Amino acid sequence: MMRFLFALFLAFAPTAALAADYGNWAVAIVAGDDHAHDGEHSEVFDNARKKLAGAFAKIGFSPANMIQFSVDPDAASQKSSIAGFSGGLWDLSERAPGGCLIYFTSHGTPGGIVVDQSILSADQMGAIVNNSCGSKPSVIVMSACFSGQFVPALKGDNRVVITAAAPDRTSFGCGALNTYTYFDDCFLRALPMADGFARLGDLVKECVAFREQQTGATPPSDPQVSIGPGAAELSFPKS
Repeated sequence: MMRFLFALFLAFAPTAALAADYGNWAVAIVAGDDHAHDGEHSEVFDNARKKLAGAFAKIGFSPANMIQFSVDPDAASQKSSIAGFSGGLWDLSERAPGGCLIYFTSHGTPGGIVVDQSILSADQMGAIVNNSCGSKPSVIVMSACFSGQFVPALKGDNRVVITAAAPDRTSFGCGALNTYTYFDDCFLRALPMADGFARLGDLVKECVAFREQQTGATPPSDPQVSIGPGAAELSFPKS
């Protein structure tokens, strides 16, 4: 898998772009459920939440400007809820006005994404992000089945939107024995190899397709990537 991703990295070689200063961005990471697809308890979403916080810090996002949400909160997280996410993002974006990075990982339904006992719809999510982030540069990742439904409500000139699946497709890897979902695993693997969020989306899509071919997961989840013209140069600092 790592050899495959490295080959993809070479194929998408970095272009000349200024690295963004992410230290003043608001970061919200939400694990929306604690169950596998069969109803058993699972840490798959919380595993990603914890790993993502460290991975984002490594590319320049400040831990002081991060909020995390979990159905089973720990010292680093608050209880997952739609109201908590909405209010927390608003407060954080006032303190860290440079931009917004939002990552949801959970189960999805044709009507939205699971946040504990509630369903957050695409229209609700769009309103929350518009209210807190407005036209600021923003990156929004929705990792769930049917998550492509969020693209129309979230896309914008200054935004990158990446989803784990098309609006009518499921994603894979949320079993009780999985450490991460396929999409979250690919995102975490691709992040240190990408030169920015635009190319990261391409790497994640290729990785997910490769993983699904390996495991025979069908139909393909078909992750979606929307890149606004003002967000195409959101690059990462060189290590």
